[in-house]
Amino acid sequence: MDNQFTIKKEVSLSGVGVHTGIPVNLVLKPAEENTGVKFIRTDLEGRPAIPANAQYVSDTQRSTTLKKGTATVQTTEHLLAAVLAAGVDNIDIEVDASEMPIMDGSSRFFVNLLKEAGLQEQQAKREYLVVKEPITYKDEQTGSELTVIPADDFSCLTVVDFGKNIVGTQNAYLKSLDDFEDEVCDARTFSFLHEIETLLNHGLVKGGDLNNAIIYVDKTPSEETLNKLKEVFGKDDVKITPNGILDNLELKYSNEASRHKLIDVVGDLVLAGKRIKGKVIAHKPGHKVNTEFARLLQKELGCKGNIPQYDPNIEPLYDIKRIKEMLPHRSPFLLLDRVYNITDKEIVASKSVTMNEPFFVGHFPSNPVMPGVLQIE
Repeated sequence: MDNQFTIKKEVSLSGVGVHTGIPVNLVLKPAEENTGVKFIRTDLEGRPAIPANAQYVSDTQRSTTLKKGTATVQTTEHLLAAVLAAGVDNIDIEVDASEMPIMDGSSRFFVNLLKEAGLQEQQAKREYLVVKEPITYKDEQTGSELTVIPADDFSCLTVVDFGKNIVGTQNAYLKSLDDFEDEVCDARTFSFLHEIETLLNHGLVKGGDLNNAIIYVDKTPSEETLNKLKEVFGKDDVKITPNGILDNLELKYSNEASRHKLIDVVGDLVLAGKRIKGKVIAHKPGHKVNTEFARLLQKELGCKGNIPQYDPNIEPLYDIKRIKEMLPHRSPFLLLDRVYNITDKEIVASKSVTMNEPFFVGHFPSNPVMPGVLQIE
């Protein structure tokens, strides 16, 4: 067990939402231990807070949106990935609009901001979602699949397959969160031209810019589309480069698309509520499957992930003879046979139950069930 961390000081930056086009001021503030990651809408009455948790996911179209009550925050994944990689457990994220600033479309600005803020160690211990056996979530409709397997620490492999010659199949691997800044945080968000056309027709990407989104040209654009792009991006001319990317934008990595998908997976899995000890393998990830997987991990590991482990074959700390020396109870009220481990927070013990237990005869003669109150005792 290691300690929780928050940031040392308040830091801020300003930008614009990629979909809403609305300017937003972002302020990161230290938070008390055991309070987690919270988004706070300072522009709304009462300054409502939205915890970074999968139970509050309300929309996953093009980005991850959280909602609690009437308050929402959109495009949370790039910042959350940076928060996790920075080692921050408790932080208040204040925003005065509904969407996080897109900045350059990567996590770089958020990584730099958190480095500026610094880390402050706290007294409370971290809790983890510890993976004991493989867990898989699959979307049968899209073929997307996420699996986590046991590992001593968090790592993530993403494999993307768009079925298009211009991108094709790519993969990216994050061996450790310590490598996040150097290996993946600069990878920018991306889209395909046919998707941009749809978004433009629906009045989205109002905050888009050719400097914060890679646009892969998967079809020959019409004159009407080119004119719309010129208008939205404020360009006198829009060109297609020989490598099939709109307007002379140079890729930072040959597999920048898969590296950015890795950012999205890392950020979305923060919504599981606790840090994950396991290796994540994401095939064709997207915000919908990412957040559903976060929910599944909460369900599968949230309650039982930290259950004490014991080996019933090892010598117990206390056998029945020693227990009788300590406790005045005797059958049928002596409900312990062995004690395996004792710490300041938990005790691991066992009771062997047979069919001739008196509470079976008295309470459940035809359907033997161990009474919960006796288990607790």
